[in-house]
Amino acid sequence: MIGTLSYIFNNFKGTRSLSEVVSEAKQAGYTEPDPRDDLSGTYVARKVMILARESGLKLELSDTPVQSLVPEPLRAAASAEEFMKQLPQCDKDMAKQLQDAEDAGEFLRYVGVVEVINQKGLVELRRYKKNHPFAQLSGSDDIIAFTTARYKNQPLIVRGPGAGAQVTAGGIFSDVLRLTSYLGAPS
Repeated sequence: MIGTLSYIFNNFKGTRSLSEVVSEAKQAGYTEPDPRDDLSGTYVARKVMILARESGLKLELSDTPVQSLVPEPLRAAASAEEFMKQLPQCDKDMAKQLQDAEDAGEFLRYVGVVEVINQKGLVELRRYKKNHPFAQLSGSDDIIAFTTARYKNQPLIVRGPGAGAQVTAGGIFSDVLRLTSYLGAPS
């Protein structure tokens, strides 16, 4: 899970609508200026590609099925503002999915998956039981679960802050330091 979508799905519960939570995330600076960039699944798919390639897979973005959370009619909205005005149109469908999950004692999470054995990646909305690490996130935390031969029964979990100005600034600063070192700046 990535930080923005983690925030959205950690707060999309009970009687709160998806459009309300997305608006709140946008105001808090967690989403891209146009939330469709987050909700389309493209950023998650890019992270899936990075993990897949680091795992030795030769996948392309076009090889990865992505379940977009942006309904087809809203994809063509002229602007982010227009999209946000129209987003309540999808609240009913998402509320139904949320209610079905809650009735089963589960949580909705939008995840990217790399299946090394099957040599594929995918991005989709899934349901998890409350004891699953993905269901235990808070705020805008990122999480990755590695299920391997060694970590088959209990996946290795990496979890931490995933969205917001401080996290982004820290990432950019780290990239600048790495670049200056690569270009030969004294350390």
